Parts: sequence; C-alpha cells; structure tokens
Amino acid sequence: MSYAVVRGAGYVLVYTPDMILHNGTTQTTERLANPDSEYLKKVPENTRSFEQVINYAPNQVYIGNLTPEELRSYEMPWYDRDVANADRFGRFGEIMPQDEFIGMMKMSDAFDLVKLDKAFITSVKEKLAKHPLFTEAELAALKEGEDLSEIEKFIHEQHAEALYHENKLVGCVKRAHDIDSNLNAHVLFENLVVKASGVLAFKHLIEKNNIDIKDIDYVIECSEEACGDMNQRGGGNFAKAIAEVVGAANATGSDTRGFCAAPTHALIQAAALVQSGVYNNVVLVAGGATAKLGMNGKDHVKKGMPILEDTLGGFAILVSKNDGVNPVLRTDLVGRHTVGTGSSPQAVITALITAPLDKGGLKITDIDKYSVEMQNPDVTKPAGAGDVPEANYKMIAALGVKRNELDRKDLAGFVEKHGMPGWAPTQGHIPSGVPYVGFAREDLTEGSLNRAMIVGKGSLFLGRMTNQFDGVSIVMERNNGKVETKDAAVSQEQVKSFIAEAMRDFASHLLGE
Repeated sequence: MSYAVVRGAGYVLVYTPDMILHNGTTQTTERLANPDSEYLKKVPENTRSFEQVINYAPNQVYIGNLTPEELRSYEMPWYDRDVANADRFGRFGEIMPQDEFIGMMKMSDAFDLVKLDKAFITSVKEKLAKHPLFTEAELAALKEGEDLSEIEKFIHEQHAEALYHENKLVGCVKRAHDIDSNLNAHVLFENLVVKASGVLAFKHLIEKNNIDIKDIDYVIECSEEACGDMNQRGGGNFAKAIAEVVGAANATGSDTRGFCAAPTHALIQAAALVQSGVYNNVVLVAGGATAKLGMNGKDHVKKGMPILEDTLGGFAILVSKNDGVNPVLRTDLVGRHTVGTGSSPQAVITALITAPLDKGGLKITDIDKYSVEMQNPDVTKPAGAGDVPEANYKMIAALGVKRNELDRKDLAGFVEKHGMPGWAPTQGHIPSGVPYVGFAREDLTEGSLNRAMIVGKGSLFLGRMTNQFDGVSIVMERNNGKVETKDAAVSQEQVKSFIAEAMRDFASHLLGE
C-alpha cells in the first residue's frame, strides 16, 4: 500500500489588538450587556505591543523559530519573559502586524466590500511592497482608497463593520445585502478575516517548501466559520476562494467543518484522496477566527495579565503522493470517536488512541510523540481550564498502565517523553493536533523519531444539533523509502514468469491437439 505523505506546512499568526476590543465575542457581548464595563475600559491598557507578541515564546514555536522541546526550558508563566533574538519571520511562516493584515483583507476582497482610508492605504502599500510574498499585481488590488467621511457614512447609514488600527478608524467592511443576515457586514468581516489569514498561510506553505502552485489539485478549507447566503448559510466555498487568491489555477476544493476536530478530519481526507489516486497534491488550509480574540480576557485582566489571545491563527499543509522521503500518513491506523463511543475520558482515549494502535499491533509507547489539544497553558490556566495538553497526556499514560504497557512509576516520564508543552493560540480549530505537523515532518525525516499521532477533538454540542463529542486521529510514520505503485503486488520478474508459464501451457495445448 502506497501511503500519502506530508510534504510541507505553513503557519501564521496575525497580531490584531484593535479587533480584540471591537470584534472578539467576549468583548462585544460585554458591551451589549454592560456598556459601562470596567473590563472594557481596561482592555487597551492590557493589550500587548507587536514587539511583545513577537518575543513571546509560544508564538516563536508556532512559526518554527523554537521547537516544542526548547519551550520546556522557559519557566512559566511565559508572557513576562522575552525570547532572545526573536523574529517576525520563522521557518514555517510569520507573525503579521494588524495594518498589513487589513491590507490583505482588501487584497482578498472579490466584491469591493472593504473600504480603506486613503492615507492608511498609502502607508500599508509601502509596507507590503517590502514583504517577500506579494506581487505588484496583488498590491494594485488595494487601489487608492476612500475619504474617511465616506467610510463613516457607510458605517452610520449602511451598518458597515468598522475597521480600526491604533484606536483610529481606518476603514470598514460593507454589507452585501440589505436584509440577509448571512451577508451582513459583521459576518462578511469574519469571513474575509478567515479568507485573508488562510491566504497568508497558503502563501507561506508554497514559498517555504518550494512548491509549484500549478501542481495543487485540491484544497480543503477546515476553519470554524461558514460562508453562504439566506438560502444556504454554510454553502461555502472558502477553499476555492483562497485557492483563487494564491493563484492555484488548477485546483478545485471544498470546505470541511467539525468544530475543533475539522483539521484532523481534513488531514485524513487529504491522505485518502491522494492515496486513492484521485488527486496528487491536496492542501488543507484554515484561517483565523476573530470571535475567539480575548475569549479569556476577563480572567487575564483580573489576574493583572495582558490579554494573551491577541492573535489570529492560520495554517496550511500539503499532502502529496509518496516520494520515499517525507513521513507517511497511515490511513490504516485511524482512530475515530463513533456515535456509540460515549463521552467518558477512558472511552474517548480508547477510541482515538488505543483502537488504531491495536490495528497495527502497536503499544502506547510505540508512538514517539502525541499531538493532542496543544492549547497554550499560559492562556488556559489563569482561566481555570488547567493545562490541557498535560491532562491529555496523563490520560494516555494512565491507559498505558491499565494495559500493562507502562509501569506506574513511569507516568511522569511518559508525559515528558511522549508529550509536549502547549503553544497554540486559542483559535478553536487551530490547537487540535495540527500545530505539530510541521515539526513532525522534520522529526520523522531529519530527526530520530519514527511515529507521531495527530489527534483532533471537537465539541459538536456547541451547534445545538447533538450532544455528541467528536474526535479522529491518524499516525504519521517515518518513510521506509519504498515507493509502491498500483502494480507493486506483482514484480516484473513475476510478470515474466507468468507470461512464460502461459506460453508453455498454450504450446502444450496446441501439441496435444
């Protein structure tokens, strides 16, 4: 069986301080419930600078400048200690500032819904012209901009969504329909953010891995947003919209949704599509969610911390035919939380971890690294949610003890050896499994590891259609260097032998007559 491989990955963060206050769900609902909120007054003074965001250790891990193992050497909490020689750009992607990203929203806008101030556009054009990923043709999409008075008119008279930078109005996103709530300005703003951040991640995937954009056949978009109109709320298609902007002219695509688990679903789908021969190169991509900005902000402010959920997250991963080099995706070792699994921790871990391992005759300790819900504990612990990755690793280790695959005295050692500290931003779909894929590709080729498991979990009950939990997993494995073909089951020598035998039989038949 010739498995598909992970050929490359791109990861981006977008620093969006003004969007915390104006677009994060925690803040916008607080404004509705309590317009004079003391918390809202404290948001600006508890917002980090761009330099602080760059110098933050988990962010440097996300874009590839630090490894997960190196993150262990930084004493927690991480937010009050800087990384030496931190950089905006990393080997997987970058951390983009807010003004450049607003420019990207305009460049990704197909219906002229984003209106930006003339002076702001002039400033952004100069910055993006120096960026390594953008062409003159893309910069031309920024156009010349609007008078600020015209933008204010769109906001006050047509319910446009305001865009701010450094606490100043710099533009807006217009609605696309007078009465369709699915095409109102707020929804279109969120969707353009997903699209633009997905485009940025896709561009880094292509550039960092020397990929020919013409070779991309299919795109799967797996964020948590949905685009459509009143006749089909989530009809899509973010995938083709993103592919169009990055210039993937030979690609088609579709959207996959499954709350936090969607990216791992998409990874399995991509592997199956490539392995079956339907497509040769499939990209899974996801942009960020503004609703999650400052989600735990109240708890952070109460504890005198900066609001750490100040970045959007995005990623793109390329799955291709087996090249004999890159790690394979073992589609025969897929874990799945079924309708009948149940929601107890033991039932979930059994379905996602041990069930697929049993198929391959593997023990829990045969997986070198587990990538679970890689939530940043700097964010979650002050909010009372604890250290999410560590809790997952402890449950896996406990099941290993129950299965007699691990000694009880080795529980703590298992967490350190087979686990990792969390570094992913709180962006719903971003933390679950996929942040490690870029590192896993390196660890399973240049490094010493042989197997990793990517685990995605999701909370389907949030949609109020079911109380079901969700989850899937897949094993990534070091490539053995053997690239099998569809005819690999029969060797060339066997074919020659079959032909010779058939000819002898035929000759004997003729002589017998």
